[in-house]
Amino acid sequence: MSNSIINISIEEINQQKIYAQQVKAIEKVHSSYHVVTYGCQMNEHDSQKISGMLEHMGFTMAEDRTKADIVIFNTCCIRENANRRALGNIIWLKETKKKRPHMLIGVCGCMMEQKGMAEKILKQYPFIDFALGTGNLYKLPEILYNVIAGDIRCIRVSENQSTLVEGLPLVRPTREKAYISIMQGCNNFCSYCIVPYVRGRERSRKSADILKEAEALLKDGVKEIMLLGQNVNSYGKGTGDMTFPELLRALDIIGVPRIRFMTSHPKDLSPELIEEYAKSKGLCGHLHLPVQSGSDRVLELMNRGYDRESYKHKVMELRKAVPDIGITSDIIVAFPTETDEDFEQTLQLVKEIRYDSAFTFVYSPRAGTKAYNMKGKIPKEIATERIERLIAIQENITKEVLKEQLGKTCNVLVEGVSRRDETMLTGKNERNISVNFTANNKNLVGEIVKVKITDFGSNTLRGIGV
Repeated sequence: MSNSIINISIEEINQQKIYAQQVKAIEKVHSSYHVVTYGCQMNEHDSQKISGMLEHMGFTMAEDRTKADIVIFNTCCIRENANRRALGNIIWLKETKKKRPHMLIGVCGCMMEQKGMAEKILKQYPFIDFALGTGNLYKLPEILYNVIAGDIRCIRVSENQSTLVEGLPLVRPTREKAYISIMQGCNNFCSYCIVPYVRGRERSRKSADILKEAEALLKDGVKEIMLLGQNVNSYGKGTGDMTFPELLRALDIIGVPRIRFMTSHPKDLSPELIEEYAKSKGLCGHLHLPVQSGSDRVLELMNRGYDRESYKHKVMELRKAVPDIGITSDIIVAFPTETDEDFEQTLQLVKEIRYDSAFTFVYSPRAGTKAYNMKGKIPKEIATERIERLIAIQENITKEVLKEQLGKTCNVLVEGVSRRDETMLTGKNERNISVNFTANNKNLVGEIVKVKITDFGSNTLRGIGV
């Protein structure tokens, strides 16, 4: 796998535009599409680009995948059950295609970047028409042209995922919020993680391109921008461009009302970034900071690059800078050789940090990672008992955190009507907690409003607009 960064040329992008026009001009029975997305926000953003390219080719979105003429599965391979779930849904569509033989089925995303997976998929499932990797998404027009006009099955997966493509069209599901991908890839090689192998090495976009995209979004009425990257803290390293805190400052200067980002690696959380939290007007008071384990021994086996004390110190510094900041995390239990003592250290850290919430997982072995061949697999019954204990403790902490918000006033970006109560509006506050609230004016979608918190549920807040 190459470490070099490849910026796709204007000529190559223009060639794809020609293919898009050719697809649009074909007299065909295909007119609608549906994209099924698995995994992280980066995959969601990729799916928005897939939708944008498809609409640029003249297709319209179908709400029901069984009635769409083109169905694309954008897959995730971070855990084994993600693979199984995606494959199960793809196979399920086989029967639909028997009834609608003109339907085209494609598979893309991280799962296709696993060595030999794309070839295996097309060989094992002959009803699938095309497969492409994360570094080849921009070639979707060319692929569809070959599939539709040439009536051939296509694979486009490159061993070099280090591509940066500017200017792809996209479809945003909401007007008030938007993603901006600022970098791709990861250099950390945590022993359990497949991401560096399927997303490639770290490469950062030019800050000028990011700021230009942000300015366009602001003109379109966007109030909140989430910056995406496998490790946003590494943005700009080795490029001679801005550092991540400098980029945040630049976004603040151009007037982005709310700024969020995902995901942040604890070892790269710098004092400059913490300082930016204290100074920034737009940076929301929330940080997702995956700890994964509270045991130094396990953290070393995971190749995380920090210990529990350095992690705790950074959280303390963050809370000094922004006392009301919400911290969330990812935690893995039952990593190979994890002892009862290791697990108790994780529980203790969770009690000390007091996360707003946490995504908790039982370790999932991934072929191709260093941990895959580690000895000391934890029996299922022990893993289940540990994850249940962790969830119970975190749920109790979450309840206490939510209770502490009673009587406080927060800023909520209104996203729409609450699904549970049509008389209420809903949105996220600065801490990224969902808030359902009553308001006299129902035409507030896309606005940032003040809400006084009066009640709470299991993972949401309720209040009154003020």
